[in-house]
Amino acid sequence: MIKARIKAVIERGSDGLYSVYSDDHFGNSYFGGFGDSVAKAKEDFVTSIKEAIEEEMAEANEVPSFEDISIEYRYDIPSFFNFFDFINVSKFAEYVGVNESKMRAYKSGLSYPGEKTTAKIVKAIKNIGEELTTATL
Repeated sequence: MIKARIKAVIERGSDGLYSVYSDDHFGNSYFGGFGDSVAKAKEDFVTSIKEAIEEEMAEANEVPSFEDISIEYRYDIPSFFNFFDFINVSKFAEYVGVNESKMRAYKSGLSYPGEKTTAKIVKAIKNIGEELTTATL
């Protein structure tokens, strides 16, 4: 049994569409996905992985089954807020300690945070994740 971890990057393009790409591949089969939302782009990306597995198996190359693959997604900020659209941007900006109008500009892709601000945003996301994993009802 072969296991694989695929690292994928999700970005919002200047045309407003989302793309998912990876430097990882199986043999000569690469992965990519596109869509008008992150969810659709991720779905297209997963389809490309399944097609790559089929192509490589047809050529008698050893590849993992889809169930043995984990995908690690890295989002740009507009993609993050598109996929996690239930997050209130104003409240998130307050939680992070970033000006609300700046956060809205980051969300829309009109502006991009610097290294320090990006680090604050990532730390806040990780903190929220930790808080959620320890919460019970």
